[in-house]
Amino acid sequence: MNIRKRLVFLASLFFLLLCASENSHAYIGPGAGFALVTSFLVIFVSLIIAVVSLLIWPFRQFIWMLTRKKLDGKPKAEKVVVVGLDGMDPDIAERFMSEGKLPHFQKLKDTGSFSRLGTTFPAVSPVAWSSFATSVNPGKHNIFDFLKPNRKHYIADLSSVHIGTVKRCLNIGKYKIPLGKPEIKPLRKSQPFWKVLGEYGIFSSILRVPITFPPEKFFGACLSAMCIPDLKGTQGSFTFYTSDPGKTGTMYEGERLLVEKRNGFISSYFPGPSNPILRKEEQMRIPFTVEIKDPDSAILHLSGQKIKLELNKYSGWIKLQYNAGLGIKVAGIARILLKSIEPHFSMYVTPINIDPEKPALPISHPGIFSVYHAKLHGSYSTLGLAEDTWALNERIINEDDFIKQAYDIQETREKMFFHTLKENKKGLVVTVFDVTDRLQHMFIRFLHDDHPALKGADVKKYKNVVEDLYIRMDELIGKTMDRLDDNTVLFVMSDHGFKPFKWGFHVNSWLHKEGYLVLKSGDESGKWFENVDWSKTRAYCLGMAGIYLNMKGREAKGIVNPDSEAAGLKKELKEKLVKIITPMTNQPVLRDVFDAGEVFEGPYKDEAPDLILGYHEGYRVSWDAAIGKVTKDIIEDNTKSWSADHCVDPRIVPGVLFSNRKVASGNPSIIDMGATILNLFGINPPAYMDGKNIMEGL
Repeated sequence: MNIRKRLVFLASLFFLLLCASENSHAYIGPGAGFALVTSFLVIFVSLIIAVVSLLIWPFRQFIWMLTRKKLDGKPKAEKVVVVGLDGMDPDIAERFMSEGKLPHFQKLKDTGSFSRLGTTFPAVSPVAWSSFATSVNPGKHNIFDFLKPNRKHYIADLSSVHIGTVKRCLNIGKYKIPLGKPEIKPLRKSQPFWKVLGEYGIFSSILRVPITFPPEKFFGACLSAMCIPDLKGTQGSFTFYTSDPGKTGTMYEGERLLVEKRNGFISSYFPGPSNPILRKEEQMRIPFTVEIKDPDSAILHLSGQKIKLELNKYSGWIKLQYNAGLGIKVAGIARILLKSIEPHFSMYVTPINIDPEKPALPISHPGIFSVYHAKLHGSYSTLGLAEDTWALNERIINEDDFIKQAYDIQETREKMFFHTLKENKKGLVVTVFDVTDRLQHMFIRFLHDDHPALKGADVKKYKNVVEDLYIRMDELIGKTMDRLDDNTVLFVMSDHGFKPFKWGFHVNSWLHKEGYLVLKSGDESGKWFENVDWSKTRAYCLGMAGIYLNMKGREAKGIVNPDSEAAGLKKELKEKLVKIITPMTNQPVLRDVFDAGEVFEGPYKDEAPDLILGYHEGYRVSWDAAIGKVTKDIIEDNTKSWSADHCVDPRIVPGVLFSNRKVASGNPSIIDMGATILNLFGINPPAYMDGKNIMEGL
């Protein structure tokens, strides 16, 4: 047995022993710092824990058998597999099935079941997948969007996680030595149904399900997904190097660095996070040099390494190690795409991902789980939103580059999934694949000849990208079905469908024009409401979902009385919003406007936008409105590559549900999935769950 196979074998053994052990991370997180433990230390400590666990295993098993809950009924399945295909659309799926292009989906439909799967209000991935995990409506799990307003200062916070700072430090000269770790707290409430399964002794493997960061402890294993930051603490910030001074304009996302060619060499640096142990804030950087060898390749000189870069070909994952000082190092990984050498040099670098072998933040449970998969499959993307849609939006990479990147990520995810499927003989396996969501966001425009984003695009070349995507997913499902026995229940599902996004509605601009949002001066403001006069503003838009009232007692400078004014203001806004007609379609922008107080139930419903905007097909909140900007226009063409979306009326973007078993319910919802799976394992869902068993009576 060679060394690599021995390592994989040992890692597998230790992982199996550690599955119920506590996460042993010591970390300080983005904005405050990073892990002080290397992967060597993680593995070393894990080895010790594994040995101890082996010694006390008989005693733990005895105690566990005495304390675990007993099943409420006879199980109907020994194993349940959930394949999440984020964003798979039922209308598109039906079209390709009718054309005979999706034989495995068709087989599931014919022998099992196929239906539309109701999504959440709003139809946004973090909201929908949170309802999948918890089997409750958003009013009980507290996730209503990607972003939420910080009521103290109106600037956006991530909706799903709070990453704090270290409260106590020891100051020595220029250094600050953290005495503890910051709080990294999930903001999603309720509990995932796989945690309930664990209370009954049923093991679960959860791979890349959105809104599982930071990972929670339960009887199982989890590799987190959406909202894992990059090493700089952002949700994905690429770097673009260019020697062309004409390409140095501002971008929505990413960082552009101007470089200079000197005697065949380019010198620059990889920008990293702020140094966690310096009293004065300072960005960590790793210098590098690119040596131009010929018109089609170059050599990257990095920390004593020589890495060949080929024109228009992605490098493998390159390890980057930032030196903070005092022997503390922070590890990341990135891929490089050399875009041009002449007449100007240009190079794209992906967001710097947390290294799964030396995680600077807790990205898995148990902690060794991310290392385990890296040893098995090599380095892999850990970023929550792994596919770099903004690099394509900014035209730093092209469509071919994006497709290649997306399918590379998909290939690794499939390896993880099929390995897990093989190793887990019983229990629950859930894996979410993002490629269906990301490619449809960027390529559905090629299915609509009138889309504003088609200007200058090669329509003929990319017209079949979505079709090819669905065919590839059909092949994935075929391989999955081949690996299942008769005692396994398979669900293939999506969190929502898709519609083209042709026009953006500047919600804050409309609110300003109508007098609900007031500026200190002029007719425009920068992002995050920088020019807004809150003492006179009654309503504002932030994020993808809807409108918030500037409520007295809730917002820091709120002026709307929640008892005497709020209900009337919401009614007034709704009546005006649904009457907005645009010359683009001569139809209303909005199908409906929903009052959050009527849509949600639960202790957290007041955290939702006060009004949920249900757009007609073709429309969505504008890019500027989502980040709190006021512009002169009310409606604008969406010319970005991100040209399809699901932030519309949730009733027109249901997801899909396929199963190898019959489904009794005629209108299943994503909220029902957790309750249904608990029933399959012989467990009655907890009383707080809103979901119902969609197989009741079969």
